[in-house]
Amino acid sequence: MFKDKAGRELSTAEFFGKVINRFKSISLETSVYFLHLVGCFPSHTVRRFFYKMSGVKIGKGSTIHTKANFYDPRNVTIGEDSVVGEGAVLDGRARLIIGDHVDMASEVMVYNSQHDINDDNFSAINRDVIIEDYVFVGPRSIILPGVKIGRGAIVAAGAVVTKDVPPYAIVAGVPAKVIGERKLKTLKYKLGRARLFR
Repeated sequence: MFKDKAGRELSTAEFFGKVINRFKSISLETSVYFLHLVGCFPSHTVRRFFYKMSGVKIGKGSTIHTKANFYDPRNVTIGEDSVVGEGAVLDGRARLIIGDHVDMASEVMVYNSQHDINDDNFSAINRDVIIEDYVFVGPRSIILPGVKIGRGAIVAAGAVVTKDVPPYAIVAGVPAKVIGERKLKTLKYKLGRARLFR
């Protein structure tokens, strides 16, 4: 009676399950679109309120600068005293955990979903991304699904991080490789106040 887009027959329960999933998807897409609009508003307080309402967990003193993009805000957790730069992409289709005192520069992209190029249906693979405390991620860096960036690590500008980064390592390049190590290991700094209209 009911068929999917591939022509396979669906039971009534499968059909209504698909209808419910479609409504959930439309609801999420509407929420994400609204967050894109909110992301341009020049007030950290207003943006933070709506981000929290949509499910983003944001710790004390943390800031997301303007024009941030989310794919599913409900799975994004940001610790205390962290800064996410302008135009960042925070995926959230799997868990995205950003620790305390993390400094992410402008236009950083963190993805935790990608397509399986060897799958007949080109299906998505979702994997968590964890960015530990005191990490610095340089501008226009890309962090791919399943990556863990260790405490105090540095990701150079424009790097594409495809695998785990050890604590205090400095990585650069495409794909990112270890090029050095951070000398200071007793990190206690605070990032401080965000700029007012960013």
